[in-house]
Amino acid sequence: MGLLHRLWRPRAKAHPVTPQIRKLTERLLVLSPSLKLAEGFRERVTPALARSIDYVSGVVRSLPPPHEASAANWLGDPYIHAFFAAPDEVARILSRSAELHAWFDAHPLAHETYAVMSMAMAERCTFGVEQVGDTVHADVARTTLSFDDHQVRVCGETESDLREQIVERVVEQIALEGLAQIGADESRRDALVEERALLKTRLQLLKRQGAGTHKMLGEREMDGVTEVIALQAAIDENAHALGALGLKTDALARELQVICDVLGHPEQHTHVEMKHVCLNPMNVVIDAAAAPSGSAIVFPLARLPASPLGERAFSLVRFARTDLVPLPGFFDERCSFVI
Repeated sequence: MGLLHRLWRPRAKAHPVTPQIRKLTERLLVLSPSLKLAEGFRERVTPALARSIDYVSGVVRSLPPPHEASAANWLGDPYIHAFFAAPDEVARILSRSAELHAWFDAHPLAHETYAVMSMAMAERCTFGVEQVGDTVHADVARTTLSFDDHQVRVCGETESDLREQIVERVVEQIALEGLAQIGADESRRDALVEERALLKTRLQLLKRQGAGTHKMLGEREMDGVTEVIALQAAIDENAHALGALGLKTDALARELQVICDVLGHPEQHTHVEMKHVCLNPMNVVIDAAAAPSGSAIVFPLARLPASPLGERAFSLVRFARTDLVPLPGFFDERCSFVI
């Protein structure tokens, strides 16, 4: 009966493999080719990838629509006004992106591109003068926002194309977090193996000197026994730590398990906060109810643990080819140093 039950037991329904899942699976194999050898790789990684894609897609859908990044739109769009200090900075700063130039070179018929613009945001508390009715108050604490280090790395032909690319890039970054954990485990293993060899060598040297024998012990010998006991405890602790990392022969299975665990819990490896602020023309944070003339803006602050950039402010933008400023050439840079 048990055999028949196992034979006729319905199998778990396989998760559908979408083109996006297939694309990200192949990307995983580029990042870590050894995963291909892990048993059941595609069957196990597909639902984990689907979980990450669903979660990240929900976050990306909540992003505000793109804003036209141009000098002409600086005064009329509170977002572009907040992100850039002056209208002539918009094209000049964004044109520093080599990826933006490469995208237009690869799409000669495109008049504009949709792009992700990331920025470092700084909040500064200062004291200034504030007028309330007919009364002027001095030394009023206020918060100002500033944005710099504008980066454009991802471009798309359409808004939907751009959002799809964002999903794939973020899921890939989550997978990198898993690979970073695997690398840390392997480095930890190597360090523990080296430490174990040193501890055992030290223990052997002490025993050869007579420590641990059953003869009548003097003071020096007793000190040696104490050190032997401490070394043996360190060796036991080392063995326990190595055991927690699993067998070296199980490395592939453990690597796949780590990747699936990370991809299956994307909310633990991404953090996106929608920042709601009301700003005056000087980028001072104000109370929207007290100052209806201010501009309310909403933009995401995102942090990915495996990313070296830390927390960044983001905005989707549209940028026209006609606003693209040529990258400075080698001789242009040299001439700037000539006095």
